[in-house]
Amino acid sequence: MSTPAPVSVSILDREFLVACTDEERPGLIAAAAYLDGKMREVKSAARASGLDRIAVLAALNITHELIAARQQGSHQADAVAQHVQALKHKLEGVLSASVK
Repeated sequence: MSTPAPVSVSILDREFLVACTDEERPGLIAAAAYLDGKMREVKSAARASGLDRIAVLAALNITHELIAARQQGSHQADAVAQHVQALKHKLEGVLSASVK
């Protein structure tokens, strides 16, 4: 793993230096671009001018998206587990019938 180095990211036309490794750099740049987009959405939709307010509202929106995605992933995992269990029971039935 490489040593952290400062990377410049732009959020709402303000530059921020964030230390990260070479491996983390693409993720940091993608995260900064996503945050910049969300903050611009909040700024234009709410006509909010305070940077703090824009940042908090964008953070709330992103957190809501994350929670919803986690819940959806959890529901999908439950459905897959149920399907695997049903397949297991069918397979056990077929195997026990063939042994008899």
